[in-house]
Amino acid sequence: MSKDAYIYKVLPGSPGGPLLFVFHGTGADENQLLSFGRELAPSATLVSPRGDVSEQGAARFFRRTGEGVYDMDDLARATAKMAGFVKAHVEAAKPSAVFGLGYSNGANILASVVFAEPGLFDAAALMHPLIPFEPQVQGSLAGRRILITAGRRDPICPPNLTTRLEAYLRADGADVTVEWHDGGHEVRPNEIEAARRLFALSLVGAGGKKNG
Repeated sequence: MSKDAYIYKVLPGSPGGPLLFVFHGTGADENQLLSFGRELAPSATLVSPRGDVSEQGAARFFRRTGEGVYDMDDLARATAKMAGFVKAHVEAAKPSAVFGLGYSNGANILASVVFAEPGLFDAAALMHPLIPFEPQVQGSLAGRRILITAGRRDPICPPNLTTRLEAYLRADGADVTVEWHDGGHEVRPNEIEAARRLFALSLVGAGGKKNG
């Protein structure tokens, strides 16, 4: 495990406060969600890694062979690497809580880490995730808050797959909220408010708990 496994940026927050990891969408970088994350969780220290895969110059967190067709071997590689990166930062910071926020491809890598390491994040906001496979959760998500946001006319993330992901997560014990809007792949104000509520409630619920 290495804190430097990725190129990344950190925005310091309150000492002993939560850690919020933010994961950008395809073609963006570590700067995309920093101000957004600060708005959602003002006391958190933000950690924002840059995807280590290039798709015709566009940064991503894992490879794909087409829209919604994932290189599952590379996803497994990326998931293990990201989980190690997150754990290294958590061990160094000893935060009061660990949160995750991802958009599009960033939501997909965050979801995959949640499946592989269900005890790692206290709360996760998955904005427009696309999980076209049946996840195998390595443990229980009981007590973990997960927000999924989605557009009913999203050309990239079909609504039926959003509903299926919700069912998988609920079946594994997660406290799941789904926030819809009538648009496409864009992020709208109701999603932002839902994410803000998620982290505020999770911070209160953490009650000073330390994640080692």
